[in-house]
Amino acid sequence: MPLSTMTPFEQAVVPHMDAAYTLARYLLRDEDDARDAVQDAYLRALAYFGGFRGGDGRAWLLAIVRNTCLTRHQRSRAAPILAPFDEELHTPEGEDGGAALAAADVVPAESVREAVGQLPWEFREAVVLREVHGYSYKEIAEVAGVPVGTVMSRLARARQRLRDTLAPAIRRRTSA
Repeated sequence: MPLSTMTPFEQAVVPHMDAAYTLARYLLRDEDDARDAVQDAYLRALAYFGGFRGGDGRAWLLAIVRNTCLTRHQRSRAAPILAPFDEELHTPEGEDGGAALAAADVVPAESVREAVGQLPWEFREAVVLREVHGYSYKEIAEVAGVPVGTVMSRLARARQRLRDTLAPAIRRRTSA
């Protein structure tokens, strides 16, 4: 459809359907739940589009998708979704933050996806928005509704957990 015949909603939001599904799929870890969440998010986006003040339609939509997924996740689980902070477990020890994700070159993609899927909700969300969608820290902070410093902290902790989880696979691949 030519751009001139698209509604403002279609121009701002519809092009980001793949990004919305990818985020929902990683957050919910189930294809059917992800599709349902994206559908719900698009309905909410359409209903509240009058409140959209312009700007980045992708960030606005992904914030709605995130909140929709969070609501679904909370309803499906009685346990809290936030991981407790353990200084020893969560603090990186001098390694480069992106090393675990760079290891994806030597580790099968399925292993990386599985490791990301095992991360706590807030870490998984940050990693997907940064590494899959290429969002800046500021954009991730907007989508997640947290300060930029929190995004940086979550990414550092997530990368450390990925390094720890993927280290045995990396050693096997590099020694083979």
